[in-house]
Amino acid sequence: MRTAFFMLLGVTSTFVVLDIHEIATTKGEALLPGHDPLTTDTPVLPPALTDGTPHAPPVDPASPAEVLRKPITFTLTGGGVLLAEGAIDPGSAGRFAAEIEARGEYVKTITLNSPGGSVDDAITMSSLIRQKKLATLVAEKALCASSCPLIFAGGEVRTAEKDAVIGVHQVFNGSRIRPSPEEAMSSAQITTARIARHLEDMGIGAGLWLKALETPPDRLYYLTPEEMTEFRLTTAKP
Repeated sequence: MRTAFFMLLGVTSTFVVLDIHEIATTKGEALLPGHDPLTTDTPVLPPALTDGTPHAPPVDPASPAEVLRKPITFTLTGGGVLLAEGAIDPGSAGRFAAEIEARGEYVKTITLNSPGGSVDDAITMSSLIRQKKLATLVAEKALCASSCPLIFAGGEVRTAEKDAVIGVHQVFNGSRIRPSPEEAMSSAQITTARIARHLEDMGIGAGLWLKALETPPDRLYYLTPEEMTEFRLTTAKP
């Protein structure tokens, strides 16, 4: 079954990379611009894609766009809770590791409020969370989208409160460097395999990543509480 799953991911990543190459090479207005939460000319929260029809997210996040768009910060609150809030910019994982190192064993839970960003940093942060045996939480009307669910997956205990906004979509090339079709295909397949392997290591069901692969990079697939339970993304009921 695992072999068949990774073969499916490999085939699907070919279609993902075709989207990436078209985005990278289209002159003028892009057909499917990749959603980058760090830019100021795109909405922080892209529309949903459910059954092929875009519509609004299930609820509006409580935090304003300017808070979600800024590079991620880490704020220690009461009860051993570390709030990770903002976009996951390159270098976030290093700052997060330094924060965890400085706080010692006081931090018990990472609460997330992020529109996503760098996949590499998200996976590194997620792995450190699991290594340290920390819990993860997405609070009521907090946002965890794009690469943020990869961080959420690292928690030993993973809780999404009622009306938490959690969404996924395809990976895309957010860099200004435009690779050749061959380079883009190789990169997409490597990234696809890396994410799939990480989610499997974290105990997350394959259905979560398949939902991401089916959703264009300028849309989000918003997960229902039932789907979070089915895909084992959450381990505890709020």
